[in-house]
Amino acid sequence: MKALGRRLFPVFLAAALVCPRASGHELGTIRTYADFSKGGGFRVEVFIDREHLPPGFAASAEQPKRTIHGLSPQLAGDVSGRIVAHVFNHSRIAFDGREVAADAEWVQPDPMAAELVLRLVGSVPAGGKSFTWMNDLKLGSYLLTISTEGEAVPARQWVEGGEESRPFVLKSEIVPPTRRQVAWQYLQLGFTHILPKGTDHILFVLGIFLLSVRLKPVLLQVTAFTVAHTITLALTIYGVFSLPSRIVEPLIAVSIVYVAVENVVHPRLSPWRVALVFGFGLLHGMGFAGVLSQLGLPRSEFLTALLCFNVGVELGQLSVILTAFLLIGLPFRRKSWYRRRVVIPASIAIAAVGLYWAIQRTFVRS
Repeated sequence: MKALGRRLFPVFLAAALVCPRASGHELGTIRTYADFSKGGGFRVEVFIDREHLPPGFAASAEQPKRTIHGLSPQLAGDVSGRIVAHVFNHSRIAFDGREVAADAEWVQPDPMAAELVLRLVGSVPAGGKSFTWMNDLKLGSYLLTISTEGEAVPARQWVEGGEESRPFVLKSEIVPPTRRQVAWQYLQLGFTHILPKGTDHILFVLGIFLLSVRLKPVLLQVTAFTVAHTITLALTIYGVFSLPSRIVEPLIAVSIVYVAVENVVHPRLSPWRVALVFGFGLLHGMGFAGVLSQLGLPRSEFLTALLCFNVGVELGQLSVILTAFLLIGLPFRRKSWYRRRVVIPASIAIAAVGLYWAIQRTFVRS
C-alpha cells in the first residue's frame, strides 16, 4: 500500500497544481477563434459558456450598439439575447491598434443553449500588420486561437479577461495592399503588357506611326486608340459588354494587317484613318480586358487598379512612339527615300506578321 501511495502521490500533486489553473480558464469562459483568409477577410467567433457567467451578468446587459444578425426583437429581451449583446458591446477587434467594425451574427440563436456563439466578420485594412483582440469584461482568462489560411498549425495564447491580446503579426499574403501599392503594381502591369510583352500592340502602334512623317497626326491617332480601348476595357471589366477571345484575338491581328497594308497603298494620311484607328482600339480594349481578367482586380481598389493599368498601357504605347520617332522618324523622315526604304518594307513586314497571327489564332487555337 505504501508503495502504491508513493506511486500515486506525484499524480495527485500534479492534479492539484493543474486543477486551479484549469478552473480559472473555464470560469466565465468566452474562448475565441480568429480566422484569416487570403482574400483579406477575417472571422472571429466567440463561444460564450453561459453556465459559468457571474450572477447578474444578463441583468446588467445593455442593448447592442450595432445590429446583430439573428438577434430578433423577441430574442433581444431574452436572457441569452442580452448575454450575446453584452459580449458584443464589449468586444474590440483592432489592426495596428486601430479598432475596426465588423458584421455581427448570433450563430444558430437558441435561448436554451448552454453555449452561445457570436460571430464577427470583416475585412483586414489595407496594409495592416498586426491583429489584436479584446473583450473588456473581466470574466477570467480564456483561450484565443488564431488560424491563417494555408498555415497548418494555428497560434494560441491565453488572454486575461478585460485585457487585450498580444499583437499577432499577419502574414503578408492575407493583407490587402494599400491604394498606393495597387496603383504602382497595376501601372507596371499595364506598361509591361505593352513593353516588352505586347508584341501585337507594339506592331499596331508602329503601323500607326509609319504613315505620317509628323508627330502630331501620330499622337492624334494614338489618342483615338487610347480613348477607344479605355471604353471597351472598362465596359468589359464591368461586365456590360464582351466578346470571346477566340473572336477578339484574330480581329486584333487583322487590325494590324489592315493598318500596315493601308500604309503601303495610301501615301498620305486619309481622313477616315482616325475613325478607323478608333474602331480598332475598341477591339484592343477587349484584348486588354482579357489579360486584366486573368490577372484579377482587388475588390477594395477596383477602380484604382483599372485606371492605373490603363495609364500603364498608355505610357507603354507612348514609349513605343517616342522610341520610333527618335530612332527612325527624327533622323530619316525628311529623306526622299524614307517612304520607299522604311515605310513600305516595314509595313509589309508588319502585315506579314499580322497575317500569320490571324491565321494562327483562327485555325490553330486549341
